[in-house]
Amino acid sequence: MSLQHYTYNDTFEFESGVKIQGLQIGYNTYGNLNSNRDNVVWVCHALTANSDVFDWWKGLFGAEDHFNPDDHFIVCANVLGSPYGSFNPLDINPITGQPYYLAFPEFTIRDIVQAHKLLANHLGIEQIEILLGGSLGGQQALEWSISDPERIKNLVLIATNANHSPWGIAFNESQRLAITADRTFYAGSADGGAKGLKAARSIALLSYRNYKTYGITQQEEQDTTLDNFKAATYQNYQGQKLVNRFNAYSYWYLSKAMDSHNVGRGRHGVDKALSLVKARTLVVGIHSDLLFPIEEQQYLFRHIPKAAFAEIDSFYGHDGFLIETEALTKIITSFIKTDVKGKIIELQKIA
Repeated sequence: MSLQHYTYNDTFEFESGVKIQGLQIGYNTYGNLNSNRDNVVWVCHALTANSDVFDWWKGLFGAEDHFNPDDHFIVCANVLGSPYGSFNPLDINPITGQPYYLAFPEFTIRDIVQAHKLLANHLGIEQIEILLGGSLGGQQALEWSISDPERIKNLVLIATNANHSPWGIAFNESQRLAITADRTFYAGSADGGAKGLKAARSIALLSYRNYKTYGITQQEEQDTTLDNFKAATYQNYQGQKLVNRFNAYSYWYLSKAMDSHNVGRGRHGVDKALSLVKARTLVVGIHSDLLFPIEEQQYLFRHIPKAAFAEIDSFYGHDGFLIETEALTKIITSFIKTDVKGKIIELQKIA
């Protein structure tokens, strides 16, 4: 289904206290809500993805896949700050009549979730059968399950964490340094910071994959190469690919939103916050993940009351959550069929 828009006509207040009118949220839906209204699958997307989950999570979501529109009412909403349909830095600031750019309000994971709760209310969704997400999407799903525990029945958290780590924040800050080193970032134009964004994406890729991934996929075929190495051209290609579809301002703000993730803020700590999750929860980690190490998912597994755990052994690193869809399908299917009853069920090494 094509992109839809919801406009919240009341005042939306960010966690920072900033208030705006007319918040817009872009979203996609697939399938129909059944008569019992108990077939909702809500997907929270990652950093630079969009609300068309059938496009970027093929193999898990599609007409012939586990999550299909015949059986489920699937919803995916675009996050705040992203240029794919929701309120973002390239929108017009009503005060100046110009795009917000760096005057855009800083926002948090909690702000993203609050916006998506408003959309759920608008769609008449009182209960979400399955809420799932990976990476920044998993951060959203976890925050939602804590702030609105009665609405979430089953929760699937993939390659994510309870609070963003100093390691992850350092990666994000390094990317922001690359963006701000590009003087055009301050020029007030839609393509400002493009060269910096390209460099930032190159940095990010190193955390999404790992040594083994590059060793296999970018290895030179001959020993005589002196320049234009496969690994170098790959970094340039992937950097430019993001520049062609995104913008530096959205990327800058979204990286800060990821840094803000801490479910323990204002809740007497992370452990106390995780104890508030009422949903049956499946936590999936990727053994080779450098950005969200598997220890972070094991921590969630140990502290969420009704949790199961699965580990995927993928050589793709963090990106494995987008690629290993066959393994994820097996794991999620097994979890849904399992009666947890408050017990911890270990699904380790299914894949």
